Amino acid sequence: MEERKLKINFNKSGSGSYTPKIALPMIDVRKMKITPEDRQIQYYYSEENDIIILSKKDLRNYEIKLIKKNK
Repeated sequence: MEERKLKINFNKSGSGSYTPKIALPMIDVRKMKITPEDRQIQYYYSEENDIIILSKKDLRNYEIKLIKKNK
């Protein structure tokens, strides 16, 4: 798994509310086979761990375990 530091942009609407947007690296988008014609992904957020997962697959039938490394 590769680590990258990305920034979230906040666009302000005319009514004063904000919409967060994030730009993903094109190399990763290509690897996931996301195209302008097939751009739907699944978004998962773990409130317990503050982790976001973006996936082309439906992960509802998967169990995802997070194990903290001891250093």
